[in-house]
Amino acid sequence: MADENPAHDTQGARRHEPLGFGAECHDRGVRFRLWAPGAQAVDVVLEEGCVIVPMAALAGGWFAATTPAARAGSRYRYRIDGGLLVPDPASRFQPEDVHGPSEVIDARAYLWRDGRWRGRAWGEAVIYELHVGTFSPEGTYAGAQALLPYLASWGVTAIELMPLSDFPGRANWGYDGVLPFAPDSSYGRPEDLKALIDAAHALHLMVFIDVVYNHFGPEGNYLGAYAPQFFTSRYSTPWGDAINFDGPDSGPVRAYFIANARYWLTEYHCDGLRFDAVHAIFDESPQSILDAIAAAVAPLRVLGRSIHLVLENDRNEARRLAAEGRPDGFTAQWNDDIHHVLHVLVTGESDGYYADYADGAVRRLGRCLTEGFAYQGEWSAVRGRPRGESTRGLPPGAFVGFLQNHDQIGNRAMGERITTLAPLAAVRAATAVLLLSPSPPLLFMGQEFGCTRPFLFFCDFADDLGRRVAEGRRLEFARFAQFADALSRARIPDPNSPDTFAKSRLDWAQARSAAGLEWTAFHRELLAIRARHLAARLCAGPAHAEGFVPFGAGGLAAAWRLGDGARLTLTVNMGGAQEIIPGPWGRAPVILYESAGSDAQGLAPWGVRFGLWPAGTCVGPQS
Repeated sequence: MADENPAHDTQGARRHEPLGFGAECHDRGVRFRLWAPGAQAVDVVLEEGCVIVPMAALAGGWFAATTPAARAGSRYRYRIDGGLLVPDPASRFQPEDVHGPSEVIDARAYLWRDGRWRGRAWGEAVIYELHVGTFSPEGTYAGAQALLPYLASWGVTAIELMPLSDFPGRANWGYDGVLPFAPDSSYGRPEDLKALIDAAHALHLMVFIDVVYNHFGPEGNYLGAYAPQFFTSRYSTPWGDAINFDGPDSGPVRAYFIANARYWLTEYHCDGLRFDAVHAIFDESPQSILDAIAAAVAPLRVLGRSIHLVLENDRNEARRLAAEGRPDGFTAQWNDDIHHVLHVLVTGESDGYYADYADGAVRRLGRCLTEGFAYQGEWSAVRGRPRGESTRGLPPGAFVGFLQNHDQIGNRAMGERITTLAPLAAVRAATAVLLLSPSPPLLFMGQEFGCTRPFLFFCDFADDLGRRVAEGRRLEFARFAQFADALSRARIPDPNSPDTFAKSRLDWAQARSAAGLEWTAFHRELLAIRARHLAARLCAGPAHAEGFVPFGAGGLAAAWRLGDGARLTLTVNMGGAQEIIPGPWGRAPVILYESAGSDAQGLAPWGVRFGLWPAGTCVGPQS
C-alpha cells in the first residue's frame, strides 16, 4: 500500500530523469545531444524563426549544442549532413506524429501530487491490461483516467498500459512504436499521461507500462540513416535486422534502452514495466541488456519504492526470475502456459500452439498452478525443440496468470473473446481458478463484464506498407482450414481500416446491462475474497506449492502453503460430468469460495471450491 510516513511526503515533486542525450532544458536554454556516428555534420533546426544551430562533433559519434533560442515548447528536428530532417530519437513528445518535429518538454514543469506513494507489494497485484485508444469512449489518457474509480471499485490494484511509444498514424496496438521516450500524441500530451498516473496512485492503483525493446516499427524509424550501428545483421528477427546489443558500438544502444526503462519509472513514476517478447532480444554480452536494465533499476528499489519488472518470454527461462533473496531480478513472467491449457480445457480447441496442451490438459493445468510453467525442458512438438527450464525454488508469485490478454484475443483472425468461444459456466470456473490461486492474476479490459466485442489487430500505416501488412495478416491464417481459400481470408478485417479500430472499442453499454453487471459482481466477489483472505498472506512471504492430484476425467486438486503458514486448497472440475472428490481433499475449516451444485463429496460440472486451513491447523490434504 502507499507509504503514509510523513517523512516521505514530497507533495509538489518535480520528477526528471536526465537522459544524457536528446533535448534537456537548462538555465542557458536547451542542450541538444545526438548519437549520429554515420553523419559528418548535424544541425538543430528550430521551427520557430527557422533557426539553425550547428552541433559540435564530439568523440564517439556524438554531436551536441546548447542554445538560448530554444525553450520548453520549441519544436525542432535534426538535420543530417545538410539534408535529411529527422525527429529526435529521444523525443519526449511528437505533436505531429513520427515524421514531424519533436517538442522540447520540461519534465520539471509537472507538479506531482503523489509524494507519499511508494507502490504496492507484489502479493496485492491484480492487474488490468488496457489499450488507451480503445478502453474509454474518448480513447485518451484523460478518458482512461475518468474510469479509474470504476476499476478500483471492484478490486483492481494495478493497470498495465499497452505500449505508448509514438507510433505512425492514429491507431496501433503500440508494438510498432519508433520513439520510445515519446508517449503517443493521439492519446494526449505528456502531462495528461502524468495526470493519469497521479490519479491512479491517489486510488492506490499501481501503473505498469508495456515496453518494446526487441524491435522498432516499420514506419518512422530514421536511426539507420545516421546511426547504422544501432542495428546488426548478425541476428535475424521477424522485423528485419536485430537491435545491436552486443556488437561493436553497442554501448550507446544499450545506454539508450537502459535510460528508457529508468525514464518511465522516474519521470513518469510508474510502478513497473512489462517487457515485450524478450525471447526476440539477441544479446551474448557478459551482462545481457535485460540484466543491465534490472541492475540500473535496483537503486530505485533501494529508495523504498516497490518496483516490479515483468517479462514476456516464450523460452520460459526460469533463471531470469527473482528467486527468494534476490530482489534485483525480474519479479515475474507472463505465463502463456496457463492460458493455453485453460483455453484448451474450456473451448476444446487444439489448433496451432494449443496442440502442445491437448494431451493431459488437466495434469498440465495442475503443473501450471503449482509449478508455473507446463514446459520446463520437455519437448515441444509445435516448436520442434525442448522448451523451458525448471522452476524449482520459484514461488507462484513469479508467474502471472490470465485467461485473456491482447495477444490471445487479437492474434485470432476475428479477434474473438473467450466469452464467445466457450460455455459461460466454463469461463466462470477458469476465472475463479485464476483469481483465487496464489499467482498474480491479469485481466484484459472488458473481461470483467463479459465483453463480447472483438479486439482486432489494427494499425494505420501509409498506403503501400498498409496494403502489405493487410496481405501478410491474411496469409498468416492460410494454414488454418477455416481460411484455406482466398475468399474466406478476405473476411479477415483489414488492420488499416478505421472500422477495424472502431469495432475494437469497449462497449460500455454492455457493462451496464444486466448480464454485464452480473459478470462484474462475480469478479468483485472473487477479488474481495482475494483481498480479505489471501493478499496479506501472500505479502507475508513467498507461497510454496504442496502439489496437485488429478482425479476422474476432469478433476484436479491442488494445495499451497502461504506466507503466514496457512494452507490454501483448490478442487476443481474442468469437465462436463460430476466428479467425486478424493477423500483427503474434503471440506476445509474455512470455505473461501464454492460454486453452486457441489457438496462435500462431489463437484458439479465446472465446479470450483477453494478452502483455507489457517496456520497451526493440523488437519488438511497432503499430497
